[in-house]
Amino acid sequence: MTKQERIEKQKQRLAEMKQTEQELRKAGHRYIAGVDEVGRGPLAGPVVTAAVVLPEDFDVLGVDDSKKLSEKRREELYDQILEHCLAYGIGMCDHHVIDEINILQATKKAMKQSVAECNWYLAGQLAEQGGKKAAIDFVLVDAVTIEGLDVPQHAVIKGDANVLAIAAASIIAKVTRDRMMVDYAKQYPWYAFEKNKGYGTAAHYEGIREHGTCPIHRMTFLKNT
Repeated sequence: MTKQERIEKQKQRLAEMKQTEQELRKAGHRYIAGVDEVGRGPLAGPVVTAAVVLPEDFDVLGVDDSKKLSEKRREELYDQILEHCLAYGIGMCDHHVIDEINILQATKKAMKQSVAECNWYLAGQLAEQGGKKAAIDFVLVDAVTIEGLDVPQHAVIKGDANVLAIAAASIIAKVTRDRMMVDYAKQYPWYAFEKNKGYGTAAHYEGIREHGTCPIHRMTFLKNT
């Protein structure tokens, strides 16, 4: 495949991933947030979520489910998304909250936080530009429903692979959490967090056997180890 063919394929992919948001705009929605999470499965560290509102003319090529992208490409797209998005927000629940209320509820709590932060950011950006007060008016979420959200929402199965704003959110959440886990690896060097990001790899389990758990481990995930 030539370079031009790859570009054309990426353009086609971008157009396909924009369809859901375009339909919502036709229905009268203006500020549509995509929401996704990363870190539901690891043995250690927080669950991190992101909410992202993209402009209608967003044209960055290559945005996709973060799991399909290399670390280098995610880092590149992270910078481009932050440069071109209308607003974004980060939500997070640490191991304490996960152990207390379970990972699903912690994920939803973090998602609600990210939407609130994104909404605050959006209102501030538009105010600076002299626009009218505005807010997120629709939320597209990857696979789950966020209880207590005061705007319409829709859970999209495999949303991170099919909806542009959710894919963008998946990249923001993934890069944010990965950077955190690399920093944690400096504090707790026995578990290879810089490589496994807290997931249960052989090196991670070996570290637990040799050194026990550390302060960021999710104890409810380690009951059988």
